[in-house]
Amino acid sequence: MHAALNRRRVLLSAAGLAAPALVGAAEPVTLRFLWWGGGDRHKRTLAAIAAFEARNPGVRIRAEYMGSVGYLEKLTMQMVGGTEPDLMQINWAWLNMFSRHGNGFLDLGTQREALALDEFSDEDLRICTVGGKLNGLPVSYTARIFLWNSASFGRAGLPVPTTWDELFAAGEPFGRALGERAYPIDGEIYDMLLLAQAYVFQQHGSPYVHPSEPRVAMSAAALLDWVKTYKRLFTSRAATPVPYRASLGGAEKPLEQQPDWVVGRWGGTYTWDTVLRSRLSTLDAQQKLDVGPFLTLPGAKNSGMFGRPTALFAISKRTRHPALAARFLNFLLADPGAARLLGLTRGVPSAASAYRVLDEARLLPALELKAYRQIAAQREAGRIDLPSMRFEDARFRRFLREIFELLGYDRISESDAARRLMDDGNALLARIK
Repeated sequence: MHAALNRRRVLLSAAGLAAPALVGAAEPVTLRFLWWGGGDRHKRTLAAIAAFEARNPGVRIRAEYMGSVGYLEKLTMQMVGGTEPDLMQINWAWLNMFSRHGNGFLDLGTQREALALDEFSDEDLRICTVGGKLNGLPVSYTARIFLWNSASFGRAGLPVPTTWDELFAAGEPFGRALGERAYPIDGEIYDMLLLAQAYVFQQHGSPYVHPSEPRVAMSAAALLDWVKTYKRLFTSRAATPVPYRASLGGAEKPLEQQPDWVVGRWGGTYTWDTVLRSRLSTLDAQQKLDVGPFLTLPGAKNSGMFGRPTALFAISKRTRHPALAARFLNFLLADPGAARLLGLTRGVPSAASAYRVLDEARLLPALELKAYRQIAAQREAGRIDLPSMRFEDARFRRFLREIFELLGYDRISESDAARRLMDDGNALLARIK
């Protein structure tokens, strides 16, 4: 599936692109590398750095790492001040902020000798290209999928939902069987607004934001259906109500920290495939998670699945060592040894050789592999449209959360919410452009 999806030719010499050592250098050449993540990612990335340094005497990689909170602010200050690191992990959508015309980062097309670009699909390269310049390479690709606790549905005497109608109909019997605190799917606000958008995308054929223009793409009728679908998730009792979820420690409290999830009172989640291990991490032994089919309306031409690169590695346009930085980037993404060290810390690798190494070594857990194959099949069929980068702008996310939180608390009418999504959304997008 991976090879079919990417239609790529794996370079037999990919491992050799780690580069010759800098023998005889008078003093170490130092590259700075900045990334965000958690403990496992930090530990594995540091091990990969040590392996690169051992293979390249005279090269030192200065690791700069932190959690995701405050990362964008730190990187923004560095980019504005011209002090950004040589190599950095960035969110794909930040290209719109830091490199709107393609000049914010080093054009990796100038470093083709050091990069195994054939490891990546044409689509992977296209979505990382701005103004004709390759601004980064994707670590992996992620999308929203349905993750169900089949044990919960079994106790409720219900099948795992395979259609939208089955999801909406599951709420009442699920609660009767498992108690008033039990719901078929977690109702976190952002998850649910994306879930409702998928339904309306399938129904009307358009996402909320135009993929390339700073404007709302949905019609007024589609916006009203989006709002009504979101509300229906709660009125049908399919999703955990916003006020109830907020009372349990905050509306944005991670799902794996929710006791109702741990013991199986909440039966599912609409989540990124890259966080499956986190969702699994706290479940008690009686629960059983599985990736369900992507709910799709009959006749829908687009799945409405929300997908994009998980993260990119980009190189500073100010680096004093572009060729060396490119070699290090290639090592992290395409070297077999690095693939074993890094594992799935940044998702299932986009680079063909890294994927093959993990697959042959049976290092791809069944659940992650099932999710990956589902997403790959949708991409191969052309049923995932790349979202607008503006949709994931921090200001725009706050705007969406505000509207849908008000809906969740019944503090705004459906018609007023749809109007604001049109008028205020267009006004904000005009400023973001």
